[in-house]
Amino acid sequence: MKVGLIYTSTTPELIELVELEVKKQLGDGVEMFSLQDPSILAETRDAGYVTTPAAARLVSMYMKAACEGCDAMLNLCSSVGEVADAAQDMADYIGVPIVRVDEEMCREAVRKGTRIGVMATLQTTLEPTKNTIKRMSRECGKHVELVDCLVEGAFGLDQEQFKKRMAESAESIADQVDVIVFAQGSMAYCETYIADMLHKVVVSSPRFGAAELKKALIKKGTI
Repeated sequence: MKVGLIYTSTTPELIELVELEVKKQLGDGVEMFSLQDPSILAETRDAGYVTTPAAARLVSMYMKAACEGCDAMLNLCSSVGEVADAAQDMADYIGVPIVRVDEEMCREAVRKGTRIGVMATLQTTLEPTKNTIKRMSRECGKHVELVDCLVEGAFGLDQEQFKKRMAESAESIADQVDVIVFAQGSMAYCETYIADMLHKVVVSSPRFGAAELKKALIKKGTI
């Protein structure tokens, strides 16, 4: 069994967490084919939206994973999640499903609360994640209120500085929310820390994405 891991951000924390969660779901024998293009996120961040060239490069990564024999792939960037949505019909046709890392996380947030804080270090990640939460709320027939939490200046910090900045930002919205969503998978190592500190439900995407990847492979008949 071979799965494609499609990255537009290559922080060591994200890669380590994703590979750990995929192995938990699929076993140590799973072959992971990693494709990385940080220029996609950089270009999206600079433009404030997913540009045509960035989207095209991401789709080419999906095609590369399919050509290399991957049975399914995991899209690991929420900023470009809507590109993955747009590519789903193509993925279904070629028989290599694309799983968004954040979709089930957003559904879980809607299940768990009505006031949802969305934390991100990049403005370009906030809106796609909020759009996904809104779509999940429609599907669940449940009204939710969203609270933005942009963690200014945290992108690129080391782990200890990042955790401190995350804690400060999370505290600033704690009394306004029932659930906190981490819009970027690279934040996931702070999940337990923030949950214990604030006594709130906190969700991050890698564990949900890996579980959905397994479901896609079961549905396909690979496992």
